[in-house]
Amino acid sequence: MQRNATYVLGFAAIVCVVCAVVVSSAAVVLKDRQDANLAAYREQNVLEAAGFSEPGQPLSGDELTAAAARLTPVVIDLDTGDLNATVDVATFDQRRASTDPATSRSVDANQARIVRIPNQALVYELRDDAGNLDGVVLPIEGKGLWSTLYGFVALEADLTTIRGLTYFEQKETAGLGGEVDNPRWKALWPGRRAFDETGATAIEVLKGAAGTVEEAPYEVDGLSGATITSRGVTYMLQFWLGDEGFGPYLDRLREETI
Repeated sequence: MQRNATYVLGFAAIVCVVCAVVVSSAAVVLKDRQDANLAAYREQNVLEAAGFSEPGQPLSGDELTAAAARLTPVVIDLDTGDLNATVDVATFDQRRASTDPATSRSVDANQARIVRIPNQALVYELRDDAGNLDGVVLPIEGKGLWSTLYGFVALEADLTTIRGLTYFEQKETAGLGGEVDNPRWKALWPGRRAFDETGATAIEVLKGAAGTVEEAPYEVDGLSGATITSRGVTYMLQFWLGDEGFGPYLDRLREETI
């Protein structure tokens, strides 16, 4: 009996080791592909936030070419809002930069629960055929209930009206906080106003129904059963649209368009 038990335990251990090796090997082999898929999905969310595509409907080759002609990625210094031409847009990794003390800084305690922000950020400027500003797409992140949510908010040329909001990475509860990725909820955002008449950040996600854009220009319906995630969306928007986020950059763009 003891010999049989030893055999079973030994066999189970071997199976566990083999499975661990297979899973680890698969993770290493597929990492580049997974990273490429995430990058592609991220870019799809940029286009969706900017209004070039509908959720889950990738653009055709010609449509991508047309969108790329109007959407320009640029790196900016967050503290001044100025363009930073010394950073390579193609290789810049904002998330990695935000964790490196040499390329980031700590911020005061905030409701979005953001601890560090990068010195530089990658944003997307929309320009018309004449080169005039037609809008911007800004990366946002902040804590929900279970995870950090990563997404984009796009503003119209007036730099106040929201063009779109998307999330490309989150691990909130499916059917509750995970509804931030629901096309019906994302459709509530275009036309809402991020700032009030005084220039203060005013957009917020309510607990309950907000109404139409005309009825509630600064408010969006809350996610049913996901109060903490809803608040997280409000807090991250208030942070990234404020002075410690993209406030200086938006101020510079406003001065250029006066």
